[in-house]
Amino acid sequence: MYDMSAVQGHPRRWLILGVICLAQLTVLLDNTVLNVAIPSLTRELRAATSDIQWMVNAYSLVQSGLLLTAGSAADRYGRKKMLMAGLALFGIGSLVAGLAGSTAQLIAARAGMGVGGALLLTTTLAVAMQIFTPEEQPKAIGIWSAVNALGFAGGPLIGGFVLDHFWWGAIFLINIPVAALALIAVAVLVPESRNRRGDRPDLPGALLSTIGMAALVYAIISGPGHGWTSARVLATAAVAVLALGAFARWESRTEEPMLDPHFFRDRRFTGAVAGAVLITFGMGGALFLLTQHLQFVLGYGPLEAGLRTAPLALTVVALNFTGISAKWSARMGTPVSIGLGMVLMSAGLVAIAEIDTGGYAGTLLGLLLIGVGCAVANPAMAHAIMSAIPPEKAGVGAGVNGTLAEFGNGLGVAVLGAVLSASVASGRSVSAGLGAGQLVGAVAVLAGGFVAAGLLRRAERVAA
Repeated sequence: MYDMSAVQGHPRRWLILGVICLAQLTVLLDNTVLNVAIPSLTRELRAATSDIQWMVNAYSLVQSGLLLTAGSAADRYGRKKMLMAGLALFGIGSLVAGLAGSTAQLIAARAGMGVGGALLLTTTLAVAMQIFTPEEQPKAIGIWSAVNALGFAGGPLIGGFVLDHFWWGAIFLINIPVAALALIAVAVLVPESRNRRGDRPDLPGALLSTIGMAALVYAIISGPGHGWTSARVLATAAVAVLALGAFARWESRTEEPMLDPHFFRDRRFTGAVAGAVLITFGMGGALFLLTQHLQFVLGYGPLEAGLRTAPLALTVVALNFTGISAKWSARMGTPVSIGLGMVLMSAGLVAIAEIDTGGYAGTLLGLLLIGVGCAVANPAMAHAIMSAIPPEKAGVGAGVNGTLAEFGNGLGVAVLGAVLSASVASGRSVSAGLGAGQLVGAVAVLAGGFVAAGLLRRAERVAA
């Protein structure tokens, strides 16, 4: 077995990065395609707003619960094995989703795809951290982040084209050839790596973290529809608190914890974690509203809406693939990079909400600002989290990073979706409701940037 942890840069590292980014793209295309398909699903499956939210969040619910466990399993049993398993499961789930005949079947298929997605998200970033030298890691993570944006751009375009020519189920079936190609490439090119220290599997930790995170996300998703003080939400939230509390207590006492509590003593780690939750909350919810803004307010069709979201992702891709954002971040430092990126992203959300709401100009300006902000801040945030965790725990680190993203996105969709629903119910227009949601997202992103930058700056001063 090839031990990447002992190598200062794998000789085929850039080719391998391309392969794992292809695997990552499989997941990202699905999520963004689904957002564009919301109006089509509403019409053709007669899906209610709650059904749509569950289609989006069923995946997040399962994935959020399993990310830490998936990352730990990858570290112990092999990151290549788990990456291949994730691709296979995601492809099978896509087939079931494409052939679903009801909203319930589609929601169940999305939940199944979440299992594969958890394995994919943890292993791709973990492998990237293993095969590159510390000097090259920021650029590699920048490219990895750019692929996230490429998925955001490509999903609406592909989804819009498919929806204009085929039925809605085809948006899931397009995942299958991508997953198959990635599976073959991973099998041939990606070397195996794992933690050779032979840690025993932390089964109680895995069970408690899965129950706790799944219950927490379920409470968040259920809150807008059933009421935050309803018995269902309060009971689920109580389960989450108890399970996560028991998880924290167990991890602090067991000899071989899945998530070492000492990580949280590193201010780089805690700063990046705190900021990431608020940032993904604001961006996840706001981007969920963006496709609805383009279609319901500005009146574009699915393909037109997809084309008009592309400037955001293309900006991120251009800045990260060329290495420009990595150079900027190296000059400014991590705290300033994150703070500046969040200010730009927040300004972009305000532009979408407030400038020229009757046309595309304000939206275009907002997308460009968000794109520059994402290109600078997101790689710096991911690198801050991953570099604070020992290399042999790279899978767990990727699990933490992915958990924060899924938790924040789920919370953002639930809360900003609730803002939209409450605004419309009070008699305001859909346009006003979408604008209100974007502004709430902007505040959360700005707050997240300041929190993360402040804590990371303090960590640098202490280290000096």
